[in-house]
Amino acid sequence: MCTTCGCSQPAEAVTVQLVGLKQKDAILKAGGVHAQRQQRGHHHPSHETGVAVQVEGQDPQLLQLELDILGENNRLAERNRGYFEAKNILALNLVSSPGSGKTSLLERTLRELQAELPCAVIEGDQQTTNDADRIAATGAPVVQINTGKGCHLDAAMVRRALKPLNPPSDSLLFIENVGNLVCPALFELGEAVRVAIISVTEGDDKPLKYPDIFHSAQVVVVNKIDLLPYVPFSLDALRHNLSRVSHNPRVICLSAYTGEGVEAWYQWLRDTFSSHQA
Repeated sequence: MCTTCGCSQPAEAVTVQLVGLKQKDAILKAGGVHAQRQQRGHHHPSHETGVAVQVEGQDPQLLQLELDILGENNRLAERNRGYFEAKNILALNLVSSPGSGKTSLLERTLRELQAELPCAVIEGDQQTTNDADRIAATGAPVVQINTGKGCHLDAAMVRRALKPLNPPSDSLLFIENVGNLVCPALFELGEAVRVAIISVTEGDDKPLKYPDIFHSAQVVVVNKIDLLPYVPFSLDALRHNLSRVSHNPRVICLSAYTGEGVEAWYQWLRDTFSSHQA
């Protein structure tokens, strides 16, 4: 998987771009972002490695070695979490497949809520600053991470982006992950809450197809409900499928396009932010 999806690419392929903070073309090379991947090799969840040992005059023996392949990422995620706790920042990791509408929801949320709650954004995409440009137009501070061929953000990338972003204390940080329902499930970023976003055009069986991402999400946002009359999607079936793979996540149904249901999302943000500040 790693060699085909690009996760094993060299560190110089990943860039952090400052959008709306400094000159748009300023680019920081994210040195060391993938260094831990090169050290640990394949980073998908296969924790056992077989090593054949030949002793002269004896039959070969197979020794089983166990390796925590996500150890380095998890260590950095804990450092990020400590940073957020020290500055009293509520960090949300937004995960979804491409086209779910998470950038549109984020745009609307920032336009309508950032006067009430101080917000900052880290944008993750393989290429372009298109989404960061959209976020910058709302007036929110944003940093774009371009992962090249990489299919997810990791804790080192987020840590690298936090330096130029420097989100204020007592604020809300949105981390918009790369559109992908597989690899982001494995990588903690230091977030307080993982929010999975699904659109009704994707099918109500998504939790069964991608159980890890929905199992790890505390909140599931169902977007594009304005299209429910036109697509074969059942909210009851989605909730049932979620119950089979996760621990009763909060489900919020809305349309980022029409605004239907967004107040429930805003109230959840207010309540979570207030609880985090207490």
